[in-house]
Amino acid sequence: MINKKSLWFLTLFSLILVLSIYYITMPNELLLSNNSNYNEEEDETKVVVEESETLTAMRVTLDEERQSEIETLQKQLEGNELTAEEKNNAYEQIKYLTQLSSTEENLESILKKNYNIACFVKVDNNNISVTSTEKEHDTTLANNIMRTIQEQYEDKVYITVTFTE
Repeated sequence: MINKKSLWFLTLFSLILVLSIYYITMPNELLLSNNSNYNEEEDETKVVVEESETLTAMRVTLDEERQSEIETLQKQLEGNELTAEEKNNAYEQIKYLTQLSSTEENLESILKKNYNIACFVKVDNNNISVTSTEKEHDTTLANNIMRTIQEQYEDKVYITVTFTE
């Protein structure tokens, strides 16, 4: 004869077994749908800025130009034709080009964060050009972009902002 403790144990064990099997065989959509409401609420607060093909093409073109220039300079560094001073100048030029790229990326991220716009930034000495694909050609936005970029520099820089579609 089975005593009460054994009966309770078998009852609880079989209940746990049935629930475990149910959980394992449950479709993934049911598991994900419970969490999807939470994720949708988070996603609604995030705004995604997509880049246009124009900005991507501009960025790729600039990256290719700089990469080819860096490769040329690296070949010069590897060769024996240059003097130590010329090699030093080539190395400094490589550092400068790398720094320009990081500065442009930094400025783009600041503009995306502050104004929620997709843009392309090109730095050339003291000239900075910003191209944005905003539909509204807003002079206030252009002025704010110029002020934000100027705040990043101690010296005066020449900034142009253009809007394309």
